[in-house]
Amino acid sequence: MLLHWVMAALILVMLFVGLFMAHNSTIHYASLFTLHRTVGFLLLLLVIVRLINRFTNRTPPLPDDLPTPMKLAAHLSHLLLYGFMIALPLVGWAMLSAGGYPITLWGGCHIPPLMGFHPHLWGELRCLHSLLAYGLILLILTHIGAALLHGIIRRDGVLASMLKYNK
Repeated sequence: MLLHWVMAALILVMLFVGLFMAHNSTIHYASLFTLHRTVGFLLLLLVIVRLINRFTNRTPPLPDDLPTPMKLAAHLSHLLLYGFMIALPLVGWAMLSAGGYPITLWGGCHIPPLMGFHPHLWGELRCLHSLLAYGLILLILTHIGAALLHGIIRRDGVLASMLKYNK
């Protein structure tokens, strides 16, 4: 559960920093960009840990009285969240690689490029990275809405189990 909330906070930082960088030029751009790359790479590592945890430990069951379409929506939304959490940093990494940019993280740590220099592909990947970010924002809002539905309307204990720290 702690990993969920740490990742949620880091994802929100990433989205806000990314949106700010995309719409503003500032003297702090280089620092923000380094933060964005570093947290993005950290999130990629954490989602791998999270997937290992998810496959080795049981997740809490959904309420028995939850209608089948809602159960399917819950499973689909989790698959999409994991897909976006993997795709966004990988596309960002590939984008920087295609642009020929060095991938330097906080503290001067360098990670290798995923591919060689491809300027046209850089533009396509930049667009895809932005679209994925906006898609993740929509998924997060949907996730929050579903949690509130469980907590306020259904009152089935799902929200309470999400909010309590039990591991």
